[in-house]
Formats: sequence, C-alpha cells, structure tokens
Amino acid sequence: MENEKHVDESWKESANQEKIIIGENSPKSEDGPGLHIPDSIKSEEDNAPQADGSGESAAPDGYEVNFINYITSLGFQTLIFLGEMPNPVTQKQEKNLDQAKFLIDTLIMIKDKTKGNLSEQEDNLLGASIYELQMKFIEILKAEEQGNPAEGSA
Repeated sequence: MENEKHVDESWKESANQEKIIIGENSPKSEDGPGLHIPDSIKSEEDNAPQADGSGESAAPDGYEVNFINYITSLGFQTLIFLGEMPNPVTQKQEKNLDQAKFLIDTLIMIKDKTKGNLSEQEDNLLGASIYELQMKFIEILKAEEQGNPAEGSA
C-alpha cells in the first residue's frame, strides 16, 4: 500500500490572477508596478534605521547599532552599577550590586545563547567583558566584606 501524496497547486494560479487584477487596478508610482505607499508611511520609513542584512543598522542620531556596541553598552552600564564610573545623568558614582549582577548574568546568557554564531571579535569581546566584570564584582564584594567599601572603586 503506497501512500501517494497529492499537492494542490491550484492556489498558484489564483494568486497570479489576483496579482494581475491588483496590478491593473492600483495606481502606478515610483514605488513599483501596482504598489502605492502613502507619503505618511514613506516619511516614517525614510527616518527608520535601515538594516543591511549584517545585523547592523544606522540609528537616526548617527550611532551604529550592532552587536559590539550593544555588548559594550551593557559593560558600561555594569561598571556604572558597580560604582566604577559616574552615572552619566547624575554625574555621581552610585552602586547597585544587584543590578550589576543582573547585567553580568545577562551577558553570560547572551554568550550561551549565541555560542557558535559570533565572529571571533564579538566572541573575544563578550568573553573578556564577562571575565573583567566578574573579577571587578568579586573585588568589590570582598572589599565590602572587609568593611572598606571605597576599595576597588575608581
């Protein structure tokens, strides 16, 4: 008993006919045959970051959005929460070790989830960032245990 598979391809013909009908009835524009994009949508698209297929896009304010900048940003946030850098808003050094630990754990999760999908540069940056931040976190915890919260801070 052979089970024969039957593939219904009649939908292709229906789709082609709909394309023809839509193409004949819709206004022509520079957007392409049969495709009209309202000006309100065009302006939003022109201002939106454009992805080039590499996982990068240009943000409106000139910053490049990519994996390395994202990891670097998380690293800087962690240093701020460790009290190693001043908060850019208040210009004061603030310590929030719970948030710092959360960000370090987030970086570890990103490393685990992206294993085998990163360039050598991305992998090295991520690994080095995790290591350095973990060492700084431990240094600060030890200093606090010894009753010297200023030690380990810049």
